[in-house]
Amino acid sequence: MSTYNTDNTRKVTTRRLVEMKQRGEKISMLTAYDFSSAKILDEAGIDCILVGDSASNVMAGNVTTLPITLDQMIYHGKSVMKAVRRALVIVDLPFGTYQGNSKEALASAVRIMKESHAEAVKIEGGAEIRESIERILTAGIPVMGHLGLTPQSINKFGTYAVRAREEAEAEKLIADAKMLEEIGCFGMVLEKIPAELAARVSREVSIPTIGIGAGGGTDGQVLVMHDMLGINKDFSPRFLRRYANLADVMTEAVGNYIADVKSGDFPNSTEQY
Repeated sequence: MSTYNTDNTRKVTTRRLVEMKQRGEKISMLTAYDFSSAKILDEAGIDCILVGDSASNVMAGNVTTLPITLDQMIYHGKSVMKAVRRALVIVDLPFGTYQGNSKEALASAVRIMKESHAEAVKIEGGAEIRESIERILTAGIPVMGHLGLTPQSINKFGTYAVRAREEAEAEKLIADAKMLEEIGCFGMVLEKIPAELAARVSREVSIPTIGIGAGGGTDGQVLVMHDMLGINKDFSPRFLRRYANLADVMTEAVGNYIADVKSGDFPNSTEQY
């Protein structure tokens, strides 16, 4: 097993992520939604855990991230927080809890912080949700932005294709990134945008950028745990590297268990009281 940690004991904070960017240390982030998985990630030395609204897909079986509720996100966040000692834990604000209503955005973020004990929230969008982000920040709640492909807007885009290929959309993304920095976000996710654009944004803002499908020029990377571990075999975008094939391991293990139960081999004389 290979691990890379410059300091595996010091608690990761929003301030520490900025320090990591400043000294050129890449930031590692994965998603987690439950106690057992979060404990493994944290003990392995992951820098950040995102309690993503991707739980809607990999935990609840929904086609999009839209159906997951605030109560469900709080449940997942609380489960993760019970396991984590070192990593910074960030919880997604789900669809419908912040768009177009800054008071509701603040109330949603406050509930996540109070009830899950998470350390930050993540919110999708740029200038169109500026008021919501600013109101959350006034309460002292750390906010991570999210630009590029924003899955909660899938019905507007109509596709999960790469964003910001055209100059106008690229310029808006750059402007939005600078706005997120200006109003006080501690970092941002850049999803599925051209690598050159992501690298430029990362150079032009002083806060950390975390890429997913955005090339190696960002300050860190995030993947969905179920995808990179090969638990979910139905999703194979170009940017995904599988580090294991747990679906195959689990299928074989379950098959062996079934065979042993059917044959009477399990439990044997040493596996009973």
